[in-house]
Amino acid sequence: MNPHIDYEAVFQALPGMVALLTPELVYADANEDFQRLAGRTREQLVGRYIFDVFPENPNDPAAAGRRETQASMLRVVATGERDTMALVRYDIEDPERPGQWEEHYWSPVNAPVLGPDDQVMLIVHRVEEVTELLRARSGPAAGDRARVLEAELYTRSRELQEVNERLRLAHARDREVALTLQEAMLPAPSPVGHHRAAVRYQPATRTLNVCGDWYDLAELPGDSIAVAVGDIVGHGLTAAGVMGQLRSALSAACRVADGPARALEALGLYARFVEGAESATAVTAFIDWDRHTITYSSAGHPPPALLHPDGTVTFLDRATDPPLGARPEHVPRPQAHAPFTEGATLVLYTDGLIERRREDIDVGLARLADSLTRHRHNGPEGLADALLADLLLPAGNTDDIALVVIRL
Repeated sequence: MNPHIDYEAVFQALPGMVALLTPELVYADANEDFQRLAGRTREQLVGRYIFDVFPENPNDPAAAGRRETQASMLRVVATGERDTMALVRYDIEDPERPGQWEEHYWSPVNAPVLGPDDQVMLIVHRVEEVTELLRARSGPAAGDRARVLEAELYTRSRELQEVNERLRLAHARDREVALTLQEAMLPAPSPVGHHRAAVRYQPATRTLNVCGDWYDLAELPGDSIAVAVGDIVGHGLTAAGVMGQLRSALSAACRVADGPARALEALGLYARFVEGAESATAVTAFIDWDRHTITYSSAGHPPPALLHPDGTVTFLDRATDPPLGARPEHVPRPQAHAPFTEGATLVLYTDGLIERRREDIDVGLARLADSLTRHRHNGPEGLADALLADLLLPAGNTDDIALVVIRL
């Protein structure tokens, strides 16, 4: 039998200073060590803006503690990721002696608490008070050594902050280059005869990295096309480069293979010789308007959605196999057929459109089906926009999304 855990008592007993703040940087709670070491009661903290409780020392023109702390917390809110700060000096006004400021040095870490919708609900603000490590315990010699150590640590913390800023800018440049590369590799689709299609590529908003999602459309003999989407495991320029290789290889394979399964088999064999292609997923479908059939095969990818004119949705999930390179030996891949009527719509997408943390994939598929049904009268362009509007989180998607919508 699992014992009941009083998490309020656990929070209050945590060793070290820990506080909870809202995304607006208002105190929601603070443990006993935080109250004691900060010299503020819980009533003086909860419900108040952090920098109203702890304003910056007006007597120090070089003070940057507020700016650095605020920037760290806002990064947590924007990215949903933990942020560890360098050593920061942040003086505190003596509550018993207004106008008297005590010199303090802190080592803070800010971490997100995510809600069911993957938005930041609270910020965990944990602080180590390291001022005493920089002060002399006794004697002038020890005091001199402490002052030297204080200056050295403060200098090193500034250097670390500068390094972190350079790394942030480097990541931003890496993201910009990767996005440019992806845009070059994922141009607007060429006309597919008289059929209408829309594509979307939506980069993730909570990371400086770019992932390896892709889409492709290729004309086939007769009144047919091949359409595919895929997803590379990994981030940044490497993933974008691997994405380009697999997209080109699958596009070529679709033009010569006698079906989508054979095309994915060829891609899987090729992927074994491409570093970084392990466990990539892809799905491809051959659409034949003469026979009104869709032939499809999936390598570990979410199933395409077929929206019928009456608003019902069928997920094409009868030919699903493991991701590329998942098997040590070559095994023929399955493929299946699905009929369609004129006016239906085929939607292929990557997992960023439907998946959420701590949520079963069936919930995401149901959400997609509901959106398709409600917007079934839209054309491909309008339907693509409506899907993104319905299914993206308000704070932005945490994974890249590739989306293809084709009116059949």
